[in-house]
Amino acid sequence: MGRYVIRRLLQMIPVFIGATLLIFLMVNVMGDPIAGLCGDKQCDPATAAQLKKEFGLDKPVWQQYLTYMGNVFTGDFGTAFNGQEVTELMASAFPVTIRLTIVAIVFEIFIGIALGVVTGLRRGRPVDTGVLLLTLVVISVPTFVTGLLLQLLFGVEWGWIKPSVSPDAAFGELIVPGLVLASVSLAYVTRLTRTSIAENKRSDYVRTAVAKGLPRRRVITRHLLRNSLIPVVTFIGTDIGALMGGAIVTERIFNIHGVGFQLYQGILRQNTQTVVGFVTVLVLVFLIANLLVDLLYAVLDPRIRYA
Repeated sequence: MGRYVIRRLLQMIPVFIGATLLIFLMVNVMGDPIAGLCGDKQCDPATAAQLKKEFGLDKPVWQQYLTYMGNVFTGDFGTAFNGQEVTELMASAFPVTIRLTIVAIVFEIFIGIALGVVTGLRRGRPVDTGVLLLTLVVISVPTFVTGLLLQLLFGVEWGWIKPSVSPDAAFGELIVPGLVLASVSLAYVTRLTRTSIAENKRSDYVRTAVAKGLPRRRVITRHLLRNSLIPVVTFIGTDIGALMGGAIVTERIFNIHGVGFQLYQGILRQNTQTVVGFVTVLVLVFLIANLLVDLLYAVLDPRIRYA
């Protein structure tokens, strides 16, 4: 296990460097960030040259990247064009998005897996057909439509929630936004769990456990469910980073000042330091989540061994 973890950590290094380099290059071709600092009027050459020198934009792109990566390893993610440190923006944005992601993941795990188990055990029955149709509708409807509809019904028409989340963004205020953020992933978790349960239900080890006379509950929890959850855990693990980085629409609808909000503002204002800094942290989240998923495989399926 120790060798496997070390090998995976070493593999993460080139992936991290490659991903951040790609993002750095893509952000730097979005346009001239200095032009956005001068508003509608064009910057005069002297001011533009001074701003480029101040933010290090007068150097070649490869040199900018090396300087940036050197600063990242010291905890310095640069300064936004408004003079605020990117780490300060992260300190205010990431806790909010982490809370929102936790709410979304809880919905995925408890509702998605529960519905998947029920429909997988009752494949072909009315409850299975109904849940499949419901998940298909959820997947087909765009997230911004679901968010605006729930905001209109729960916040405006019925008054159950506040249409906009307060700056504190407590867990209670993030229940509906978390449900909106998790809606599509929840539907996929349900369908994935259902398919996995239905396939493993016909496996030899399940029939053997039933033939031994084991209680139905133990057969489902100890044998069927543990083996069926491997693809589901893979999906949820990779979905953590996607939820954190893909919360732009949800955070805009409910006025949540999290990672998605800061990324949107950074892209809108062509603030390369903000965009690259936040995406760099999200890449780390993806890599760590994938490593934890691989380690969970051995817990779910004892047949998996790490050399």
